[in-house]
Amino acid sequence: MHAAVARPWYREPWPWILAAGPFIVVVAALYTAWLAVVSNDGLVTDDYYRKGLSANQTIARSEQATKMGLVAGVRIAGDSLSVRLQASDNFFVMPPTLALTITHPTRAGLDQSRVLVRNGDLYSGEVRLPAAGHWLVLLEDERKTWRLMGNVILPANGETLIGSPAKPGTAPAPADIRH
Repeated sequence: MHAAVARPWYREPWPWILAAGPFIVVVAALYTAWLAVVSNDGLVTDDYYRKGLSANQTIARSEQATKMGLVAGVRIAGDSLSVRLQASDNFFVMPPTLALTITHPTRAGLDQSRVLVRNGDLYSGEVRLPAAGHWLVLLEDERKTWRLMGNVILPANGETLIGSPAKPGTAPAPADIRH
């Protein structure tokens, strides 16, 4: 019979197989930490504290739009966007331009800001959006005294209404807004 030759531990396969699992986990953790440090947090804004402090002003501007009974009909067709703005307040004066911000809830690289110019009873401008998706639309006057915010889900048929009238029956119903 042959006597078993004792080999050193590092020449055996089982210690290396058992150590491979924790080693792979450590490498994956280091890679994940590196990704977290070098990648952009697209959903986190750089000036979050200042934006948090201005939350009351933002709410007040939304309430002002509700008091005036502002309703916007938004239509997106191809690369063009048109807005029909109506108010139940008789003293409301249509501004010459509207500030438009279109944001995607998770894809910050597709966010867009435009100035829409009034042409008759419509405000219009160009936007480049994918054919499908959920978008947040923010409309403001140039003095930032009011704001309307709503959702548009593409592809959309016809106009999407944003805002609500101050009193029931004071602003046009969706069927009353025609393009």
